This record gives sequence, C-alpha cells and structure tokens, in this order.
Amino acid sequence: MTTLIKLEIVRALRNKKFMFFSVIYPPALYLIIAGGADSSPIPGMKLNMGLYFMVSMAAFGAMTAVLLGNSERIAKEREKGWVRQLRLTALPGRGYVAAKMAAAATVSLPSIVLVMLAAALVKGVRLEAWQWLAIAAGTWLGSFVFAALGVAIGYLATGDAVRPIAMLIYFGLAFLGGLWMPLTILPQWVQDIAEWLPTHAYTALGTAVEAGAAPHVKDIALLAGYLVLFAGGAAWLYRKDTRRA
Repeated sequence: MTTLIKLEIVRALRNKKFMFFSVIYPPALYLIIAGGADSSPIPGMKLNMGLYFMVSMAAFGAMTAVLLGNSERIAKEREKGWVRQLRLTALPGRGYVAAKMAAAATVSLPSIVLVMLAAALVKGVRLEAWQWLAIAAGTWLGSFVFAALGVAIGYLATGDAVRPIAMLIYFGLAFLGGLWMPLTILPQWVQDIAEWLPTHAYTALGTAVEAGAAPHVKDIALLAGYLVLFAGGAAWLYRKDTRRA
C-alpha cells in the first residue's frame, strides 16, 4: 500500500493542468472576492470578509484538489483497466481508498498555504501563530472527507458522466455550505440545510479558530461521520467494481 501511495502522489504532482486549477486558482479567487472588501464585520458574525473568505477559499481549494481530481482520475482509470490490474494484487479496498485520499490531500496542502499567504500579505490578515497553524491543520485534515467522497463518485459514474456529476455535487456543497458567501446573509432554509452539510462543518473549524475559540464538537463529529460514510462507501464500491471486472 505504501508503494501505491507514493505512486499516486507522484502522478498527482506531475499533472500540471490539475496543479494549476487546484493550487493557483483558489488564492486568485480569494483575492478577487475579498480584494475590495472592507474590514467591517459581516452581519451576524464577528469576522470580516478577509478572515471569512480566507477559510472558505482555502476549503474551496482543497475541495477542488481532492474531490474533482479524485473522481475524474478514478473514472478514467476504470475505463483503462487499471483497477483490473490492481485486483491481481493483495491490495484491499481500504488500501486503495487510503492511497487515493493520501495523494489528493498532498496536493491540497499547497493550495491551503497559498490562500493563507495571500490573506496575510495582500489583505493584511493578522492572527496568532497558533491560529495560523490550527487553521492550516484543520483545513488539511478536513479535506480527507472530500477526498473519500471523490473516490466514491469516481466509482459511481462513468468516464463521460463523472465530470458533470462531480461538478454538481462540488458546487452544490460549496454554495449550500457557505463557501461562496456567509450563511448569515442567505435565506433561513439554506442555513438550516447547511447545519448538516460537511462543507459547513469544514469551514466552521477555521472560523471558530479565527474567532479565538476551539472548533465545536458537533462540527468535528459531523466530519468524522461523513468520513466514515464516504470512505466506507468508496471501499465497498471498489470491491463491487472489481468483482464485476
């Protein structure tokens, strides 16, 4: 399994097009959205736009890397017969899922760091050292949830259908989870839905730290539950797919 993890990481880092959209795009989007925003607090929140969108765009960038990248790559691998080659080895389903998640999370880390650097150097965001470290660590660890979801989508969809399906889920989770705009300015029904979505819990890790508090237990438990669900589903789909091959 260790060999497969190394191989997946090298393959991901060699994909220049993928690296551009997953690493460069999020900080650029952050500067576009938060670039002209003032430092006044967001209605209903203690954070300003620079702080809020630093966390949300770091999360958005990580999702781009781990969800879209995983799903499309896996669907193509299935069409090319790579999975049939893996079934000849002793690799279990959990090992395959772990390798895909580890490779995707490796690519997501530079995106998170670049968004935070843009916030500090361009927008003048100032936090304590522990807050910077906690936000980076929480955003990176939380990305494993969406990496597992990407693996599951890659096994649910064919090569032709995976992109629109992944994009629909990706943008839907981003909007309803409050990544594009603060939930406090959205309708109440959106806020009610967001409370149970992994994207809202994901960004809540960072915004809680920005406010000087620890992440809420509910958000951590929600992400842990989704991780078990997505990873378990992805491993089951992997085994089911190889049995058909």
